[in-house]
Amino acid sequence: MTDERYLRVPEVADHLRVDPETVRRWLRAGKLRGVLLSQQGGYRVAESELRRFLAERTGGLASERNRVAV
Repeated sequence: MTDERYLRVPEVADHLRVDPETVRRWLRAGKLRGVLLSQQGGYRVAESELRRFLAERTGGLASERNRVAV
């Protein structure tokens, strides 16, 4: 079993330097995969999914500034 860390929408938004509502739109559109816990609990995004999303958006460039700290 992996010790995957899950991030809340505001944490993802901070990493990507976007508004949290932008992250929610990406989640609803399926561009970014996450789990909706509940309306009150909100979404959670796995760090591995965030890395995949970044790699896809940057064309596979893995620069240090785009890496998620584990």
